[in-house]
Amino acid sequence: MTPWVMRLVVANVVMFFLTAAVPGLARELALVPALVLARPWTPFTYMFVHAGAFHLMFNMMGLFFFGPQLEARLGSARFLRLYLVSGLAGALFSLATPHVAIVGASGATLGVFVGFARYWPRAQVLFMGIVPVEARVMVILMTVMSLVLARSPGSGIAHLAHLGGVVGGWLYLRAAEARSTATAFRQVARAAPQPAPAAVDRWRRIDRATLHPVNAEEVERVLAKIESLGANSLTADERAFLERFAGS
Repeated sequence: MTPWVMRLVVANVVMFFLTAAVPGLARELALVPALVLARPWTPFTYMFVHAGAFHLMFNMMGLFFFGPQLEARLGSARFLRLYLVSGLAGALFSLATPHVAIVGASGATLGVFVGFARYWPRAQVLFMGIVPVEARVMVILMTVMSLVLARSPGSGIAHLAHLGGVVGGWLYLRAAEARSTATAFRQVARAAPQPAPAAVDRWRRIDRATLHPVNAEEVERVLAKIESLGANSLTADERAFLERFAGS
């Protein structure tokens, strides 16, 4: 696992056992939107509290399967921001049910699903762990399900938090990509220097056989861009992506 995927999984598992051992702790960390001014920490802490072992397992399996590739693609800092922004957006959407206690990392992990589907839309995944579909189809189905089921309160599932995670993740990625594009334009305008030949050689020597297939495919795409347009055509994100796999 990548660094922040590992830390988030460990944090959620530790918190699960801690809330089971300390009476009343889960209640203090859960998000009740009507009480958020009195408990301002809960829009963050609710992401690390789960209603049961199956709830925890479902969220952590999603993070385990989709998170590492995405963290490698985005970088650890941007991946963590995506996770937290998605979870906070889930808390924001939950304001529509002010007296319902909300727990779980579902909003945050759905933001991760959105990120995976954005960069690898045609990757085959198992919807609900059973039906093989493309990643983009999985996100669409989960969004539609949340939209429909949010109309039926009392289900015990925070569908509005799920929707918030989808929307928050999508908006964060759009904003991050806009910033990257703006940075690339500024680099071109300033006549950004050509990467050193040693760096380009190091990128070409990346062992694609050791990478996850989706990351190997991205490496191939960026290297092909170098061949067709030159190394100076790479964005800052593309250079950083290659550097993460090339080592020093």
